[in-house]
Amino acid sequence: MATFNKGILGGYRGKVGTVVGTTYRGMDVIRSLPKKSSKPPTEKQLQQQMIFKLVTAFLQPLKGIQNQFFGSKQGTKSRTNMAQSYTMKECISVNAGIPSLVYTKVMITKGELAGFQNVLSSAEPNQVIEFTWDDNSSQGNASATDQASVVCWCEETAAFEIFENVATRTSGTASVTLSSFYSGKDVQVWVFFTNEAQTTASNSPYLGTVTLL
Repeated sequence: MATFNKGILGGYRGKVGTVVGTTYRGMDVIRSLPKKSSKPPTEKQLQQQMIFKLVTAFLQPLKGIQNQFFGSKQGTKSRTNMAQSYTMKECISVNAGIPSLVYTKVMITKGELAGFQNVLSSAEPNQVIEFTWDDNSSQGNASATDQASVVCWCEETAAFEIFENVATRTSGTASVTLSSFYSGKDVQVWVFFTNEAQTTASNSPYLGTVTLL
């Protein structure tokens, strides 16, 4: 693989002859076309492909959040790449060759902002989820104006419902309402805080499975 800076062709994407132009971690690169292998993929390779497909599909709707609030940027590695790497390494269980997500380990955001204290969630009628927590705005780098957000994932429908900035840290309570379509369905729930300037976030605790009423 070779990199180039505004050479005779400048940056480009796509195939030209036997080379491909693309962008890799913020740099223009060219690389040769891969040779097709006549060997069938190994069981380990097939399993890794399944894990990659599972994680990529799961995280796709979260790209906007994670590109802003997952860890600290490291060189040319994007925050979304860090989120994908973390999820593939730490949040996958394989049973009988089939990978699945371990929701207790999944992180939606990862940051240095003070997190929730004694946060609880409960199902209420009409697809409402109620949240309560202790006001810890006087601790560490927490602030009264920090904003709480909620992320719900329904495995049955393979869909996220995301509710951003639903309450301030000092509120100590919040609620979100999902559509009637989700009545009776299980959703996995995470919450996180962001600061008022939207420059940093807390780690996102997993609150467990909530069955909507």
